[in-house]
Formats: sequence, structure tokens, C-alpha cells
Amino acid sequence: MLLPVALPSPVMPVSDPDLARAGVELRLKRDDLIHPVVPGNKWRKLTPNLRAATGAGHTRLLTFGGAYSHHIHAVAAAAAAAGLASVGVIRGEELARAPRNWSLAEAEGNGMRLAFVDRATYRETLRTLATPATRRDLERRFGRCYVLPEGGSNALAARGSARTAAELADLGAHDVVCCPVGTGGTLAGIAAALPPGARALGVAVLKGAAGYLEEEVGRLHREGWDRTFDNWHIAHTHHGGGYAKLPAALTAFATAFEARHGIPIERRYVAKMLHCVHDLATGGALPRGTRVTAVITGPPPQARPRPPAAAPR
Repeated sequence: MLLPVALPSPVMPVSDPDLARAGVELRLKRDDLIHPVVPGNKWRKLTPNLRAATGAGHTRLLTFGGAYSHHIHAVAAAAAAAGLASVGVIRGEELARAPRNWSLAEAEGNGMRLAFVDRATYRETLRTLATPATRRDLERRFGRCYVLPEGGSNALAARGSARTAAELADLGAHDVVCCPVGTGGTLAGIAAALPPGARALGVAVLKGAAGYLEEEVGRLHREGWDRTFDNWHIAHTHHGGGYAKLPAALTAFATAFEARHGIPIERRYVAKMLHCVHDLATGGALPRGTRVTAVITGPPPQARPRPPAAAPR
């Protein structure tokens, strides 16, 4: 386990006049406060995988992501804190010659080796990641390594994410637990841990992912729990045009939310989720009397503290 860690993460009530008029209560599950270097759902997803990697004698993590991947940044920090080497396979070979953005620069600063590949190779590697041939090729290039999928969402990660819902002891039939969805691991874990009557809502941050994300959540349920669940749904209405797209309406909403409630809001995931909850409530899609617990899965980059990596325990 990585130090320091603050569990359970706090639950913060939010007083919002628009939601109050709609008869919807909002509270925030502040997973962004769990860990200063590997916050939010990244800590929950990575911790069981770190245990599995070190338990199997691995000394190197390998994973995949884009130029602004929160997952890449988190894996580099977690590996450094745990005394492991790390490799990030980055989508876009042209980025090798470009100045590093803050995320990739910090990943390298935490000791991560970045390997830039063209988009076709990246997609094919992910498509065949479970095959022996691809695993042999990765080991030939990078050495023996514990492989994490893009976004870190595997069965262990989903089971780690289940603790988010398990920490909410007062859930009932009027409750909806909401989270942003990039790869499905956090939503899968939350849905699996809900008590009867409560429901999970995921807000897709990717454009064109309808069907695919639902299949991924179902796969994680089968792999992690040997069953499926019918208590969850993914909204595909608030991706804002795509992962890196931040339309003016979304930015205005996030800025106003920060000003009203004094909480820094990460834009690519958290703002889209909160915007969706607001629109569903004010549009009448959430019944009066609903209580929404929105999981704040991580802070914005400028709000991330930069302490030295902690020692593992």
C-alpha cells in the first residue's frame, strides 16, 4: 500500500439551488483526497494491481495511454512510490519529437520510460494484448513486466473500485452513485458493491463509445464476480465532443460550480459527470427525492500536490 492514504474518503453535501428546485440532493464522494500523488480512482484501481505485481516478483509495470492520460501519470507515480520501474506505451509516434506536456514530463520525472508508437500499432497491440505473441513481443522489447491495460481497468481494478460504494453505508432505493467513465473499471466496481435498490450511473467521457463501454463493464463483472449486474446505466450525452474536448458550456459550468462550492473541478472527467447530473436533475430525468452521490475521481492538474513519492508499505 502507498503512503499516505486517507480512507474512507469524505462525503461532502452540496447545496445547489437548481437541484433543490428539482427535488434532487447532491453529495460528493471526495476520492480526489485519498492520496496526494495517486489520487482518486487511480489509487483504488492500482493498489490491488501493485500487490499482485510485487507478489509475483515483478519489478516493472507496463501500461498504455495517450498524451494526456491520467492513468499514465498515476502509474508512473505509483511505480516510483513502490520502488518499481515503469514503461508507458504512448499513442502517437510524433509525440516523441514534441515538447513534453506536464503529464508526460512528470511521468518521465518519476522514472517512466516512454515508448511512442503510431496509432495503428497502438490499436493492434491493445486488441491482441491477451495473446501470447503480443506478450512475448512486449517482454522482448521492455523486459519482464506486469502489464496493465489502457486505463488500468482489469478485474483487480474493478474490485478495488468496489470499495468506493462499500464506504457509503447509508445507500438505499432513492440513491444513485455516479462516476465518469473512460474504460469502465470504476463503474463496474461501484455497481457490483451497491445494496439492493441503489443504482449506478456512469457518464461517458469518450465520443462514440456507446455499446463498447457497456460491453467492457459487463466483461469486468464476469471476470471479477463471475456474474453480471443490472443496476447500472451509462449516459452518452455529456462527452462534450470527445475526451480532450472542452466546449464553452462545459467550461462555464465547471467554473461556476467551483465559484459556488469552492472545489477545484477536473474538466475531462469530473466536470462532464457533474454537468450531466445537473442536466438530468433540472430536466426531470431524476425523480424528486433522488439522492446523487457523485464520485470525484481526481483533482485538476493544477490542484495536484507535488510531494516526494512515498515509500511502500
